Amino acid sequence: MVVDVVIPAYNEEMSICKVINAIPEGVVREVVVVNNNSTDRTAEVATAAGAVVLKEIFQGYGAACLKGIAHINAKEQLPDVLVFMDADFSDHPEQIIDVLEPIMKRGVAMVIGSRTLGKRQRGSMTPQQMFGNWLATRMIKILYGAHYTDLGPFRAIQMSVLNQIEMQDPTYGWTVEMQLKIAKENLSFEEVPVNYKRRIGKSKIAGTFKGTILAGYKIITTILKYR
Repeated sequence: MVVDVVIPAYNEEMSICKVINAIPEGVVREVVVVNNNSTDRTAEVATAAGAVVLKEIFQGYGAACLKGIAHINAKEQLPDVLVFMDADFSDHPEQIIDVLEPIMKRGVAMVIGSRTLGKRQRGSMTPQQMFGNWLATRMIKILYGAHYTDLGPFRAIQMSVLNQIEMQDPTYGWTVEMQLKIAKENLSFEEVPVNYKRRIGKSKIAGTFKGTILAGYKIITTILKYR
């Protein structure tokens, strides 16, 4: 099974090397870091760590993911699975094995690494993050009939399925859009417990009042939009 990884990154020079180095050897064909308009040395550090580095100047998590997908789709051989993870080292990249297992063993379309089901380091998620996660997953259950426990960024999806659902959101609605489209298409998904730790550096979303409000608004409107 061919697996590639896409990591959106904005000013993560202190953590990106740790993320790349923590991915187990022999599991992944290529690590793609999408430098999302960083003003620090994120690109240089990621390149030195062995990643392929792309540049996306439009500021947005989804835009960075879309850039990575376009790069992967231009390859002569597409991967069987594409994995997404964050650049701030809050995820445990070594758990990629656990995230991939349902796809490898049971052919599941998408797997979410659930922080809710795993062990969270104290302070790794803010109260507003936990409430927003709870609210969003309850809304999805009520409106779409799909039971998720998390909108976690650490996830794996079959490449053919990813292209089928035609992701579009360039900003905060990216993760929930993927989960909604999987539900609407009645495609299989599973969640696996993943552990979560305090990120390196300050969060650009949960660490600011404005970012929290904008992310929450975008997630809720996206849930209603696809309904």
